[in-house]
Amino acid sequence: MSETVVINTNFKDLKLLSRGKVRDIYDLGDMLLIVATDRISAFDVVLPEGIPYKGKVLSQMSAYWFKVMSELTPHHLISINTRDFPSVCRNYEGTLKGRSMLVRKATPLSVECVVRGYLAGSGWMEYQQSGSICGIPIGKGLKESSLLKEPIFTPATKADHGEHDENITMEKVKEMVGEALAERLKELSLALYRKGSEMAHEKGIIISDTKFEFGLCNGELILIDEVLTPDSSRFWPEDEYEPGRAQKSFDKQFVRDYLLSLKWDKTPPAPHLPEGIIKKTTEKYLEAFQRLTERELEL
Repeated sequence: MSETVVINTNFKDLKLLSRGKVRDIYDLGDMLLIVATDRISAFDVVLPEGIPYKGKVLSQMSAYWFKVMSELTPHHLISINTRDFPSVCRNYEGTLKGRSMLVRKATPLSVECVVRGYLAGSGWMEYQQSGSICGIPIGKGLKESSLLKEPIFTPATKADHGEHDENITMEKVKEMVGEALAERLKELSLALYRKGSEMAHEKGIIISDTKFEFGLCNGELILIDEVLTPDSSRFWPEDEYEPGRAQKSFDKQFVRDYLLSLKWDKTPPAPHLPEGIIKKTTEKYLEAFQRLTERELEL
């Protein structure tokens, strides 16, 4: 496989609205163009190297899930087919193909809608200290990676670039967006997670946890950003699952684990990734895409 790695985009005919850890977003008037680059971040720091095919996996997997979840909620995706994009985008079709989404504009809500089905990551760390996550007691005697009795909604703040998300309580969400909308976010997030988990289970993958983002478009609550990707979720191979330890994964946890083995203080500049780590990460992203969507990546 040979792929040109896209670290940054600079489309001179388009208005750059923002550049996030992974995505470059362009303003097209009443629509947005979201371009998933091959950048990868860990511990809220963007790493020097990109991961080949990563942006295409993120965009095409999100498009797959947006379609699947459309029976549960409206969303912002219009098309990932560059032939549907405005003519001003055509000069950049070579870069945009397979890694970009044309979407409706929405006002993002300032809440990360995290759902956990298993005890991992920051949830496991918090549980060890308090026996709860985001103020939700989840029982005694659980191990790392334990299956929870039922999925839980553990929202977080949506941090600015370079800052860390912080877990918050449901009461805080109600203060931020109002009680009715907070309850709807919880209900919808849990429904999306359950549907995704059931489908992934049929393909031998556990979705340990994930995060969703929502926005308001003409007063309507819609699903935005990305959905059930290796960047926003923990994917574990079901046949190797064993509670009481960290799990093998199809997501960027592999990169985090490598970085944790170094003497790095998690502040910029980030260390360089060896070629072997980059190659293995690409393989994990591609395998997650192919197993979950049962299709080949559009190159």
